[in-house]
Amino acid sequence: MNKLLAALIAGTFALGSMAAMADDKTPAQPVDQAKLKADRAAAKAAKAQMTPEEKKAAKKAKSKQKAQEESQIEKVGNIPSGPQKAEALKKNVDATKTDPKALPDAKAKQEALKETTKKAGPGQ
Repeated sequence: MNKLLAALIAGTFALGSMAAMADDKTPAQPVDQAKLKADRAAAKAAKAQMTPEEKKAAKKAKSKQKAQEESQIEKVGNIPSGPQKAEALKKNVDATKTDPKALPDAKAKQEALKETTKKAGPGQ
């Protein structure tokens, strides 16, 4: 009886999740295949005309960009794109506006401490 009940629950869960995924009725975005092929052909032709030094520099720049993206993913998470990126950047800027700035040396820290105590007033 318990096995039958467990199988019934598992089957219900599987069918329910399949029905939930089937509700996505948004149409796929149309893609201009001719434009994509033309872009790819142009990029291939440009790469063929590059000198070995240019190829090496492009490869180095691409690997540097990829390493930067990977480090950002490790720190923050997945990289947003498009409007999501703009919203994420704005949110990050707004969140860090009130963060205190790092002071370069001990003298600057001491001056900042004196200013803070002056602003606080006597007895505090």
